[in-house]
Amino acid sequence: MSIIAIDPANGKVIRKYRPNTPKQADQKIKQTHKAWLNWKNTTHQERSALLTAMAGVLQTRKTELAILMAQEMGKPTSQGVAEIEKCASVCEYYAANAGNQLADQIIETDASKSYITFQPLGVVLAVMPWNFPFWQAFRFLAPALAAGNCGVLKHASNVPGCALAIEDVVRQAGFPENVFQTLLVESAMVEKIIENPFIQAVTLTGSTNAGKQVAQKAGSLVKKTVLELGGSDPYVILEDADLEKAAEICVNSRVINGGQSCIAAKRFIVVKSVEKEFTKYFLAKMKAKKLGDPLDILTDIGPQARTDLRNELHEQVKLSIKKGAKCILGGTLPKGKGAFYPATILTKVKPGMPAYDEELFGPVAAIISAKDKADAIRIANDSSFGLGSAVFTKDRERGEKIAATQLQSGSCFVNALVKSDPRLPFGGIKQSGYGRELGMFGIHEFVNIKTVFVA
Repeated sequence: MSIIAIDPANGKVIRKYRPNTPKQADQKIKQTHKAWLNWKNTTHQERSALLTAMAGVLQTRKTELAILMAQEMGKPTSQGVAEIEKCASVCEYYAANAGNQLADQIIETDASKSYITFQPLGVVLAVMPWNFPFWQAFRFLAPALAAGNCGVLKHASNVPGCALAIEDVVRQAGFPENVFQTLLVESAMVEKIIENPFIQAVTLTGSTNAGKQVAQKAGSLVKKTVLELGGSDPYVILEDADLEKAAEICVNSRVINGGQSCIAAKRFIVVKSVEKEFTKYFLAKMKAKKLGDPLDILTDIGPQARTDLRNELHEQVKLSIKKGAKCILGGTLPKGKGAFYPATILTKVKPGMPAYDEELFGPVAAIISAKDKADAIRIANDSSFGLGSAVFTKDRERGEKIAATQLQSGSCFVNALVKSDPRLPFGGIKQSGYGRELGMFGIHEFVNIKTVFVA
């Protein structure tokens, strides 16, 4: 059975790929393990030089790779270029900082010498989604290679061209053969791959259900996992917020990547006294977003990645309306080909509706009314997810306190949209996962934090 790349803008088959057999996948993992036996002995200077070279390859190829993303999963090309630039930045970040982050740390004890050293584990399996097909992979790959690990990637089946392009970028940058390889396999093979004795750890970005399955399998084998799972990020708009500016930030966060982002704003919790005015600004700015061909530079929202995902989103919208939500924009399936879904706003959203309880993975905004600040924070935390959150207020000190101590999430931003940054740790709590990527904490996830004691 082939792995097929389909253009979501028109439903046409781009290319069919022959998947790796279980034997071929095992052979690739064995090759990567052999490559690791040498790679783990390289110096930080050698690794940094190659990471810098990889950043250069990405910058050179950014337009080509952005078009590939547009064709395979519908991302507008301007956003695709930005994604590749961000991949280059994470390579540059670890090229500059990994040496210090992994330097031995002397600890004073009764020994003549005692210290912590950070040693690579081996081959890390990455199971990655389609929504940011390069960034999700590179935010694992750059720190993994910088730490002296090697990697194999099981990418989403609808972006096989992107998966193979990542392998090609690594090769073009001059890394040793097989330090990173793509496994073209179906999801059903992941459990068997985790069983491979050369796989030392697993990182997954994806749905909460996928995370549970991978964690259960890896846990049964006592293999380390890092999970970045779903999110239903709340954005709290307080009565003293700059409403027009807040609306602009909120809309941009909701529709980026066609709304298909774990850390996109999804629930807009507005203090009742400013709800009407905020909604007016929000509606105007959502209406201005252009839905269309992802290859058109003026497009803001491309197609959803697959027709079945678009249809699932529409069912969530319809059920929310049936349960009492009011649709003030969008909410209908466009005519014609492609997996397109319009910018949509639901108001009067209450508990028991999909728009309140579930993750809406598309350009659908849920506006929820709160009595006051305390009620807004309660609603924000009334979720099984805990990935990102934001609060909007002109009182920055007040906003910072709410962000730091009251909103339950792995990241909280004040007067800004939630985004990942190579310099900052990224991850979630509750059903949004555990462990951290990026920054110093990210590079420490997949190393042996080893104590050395000399009597």
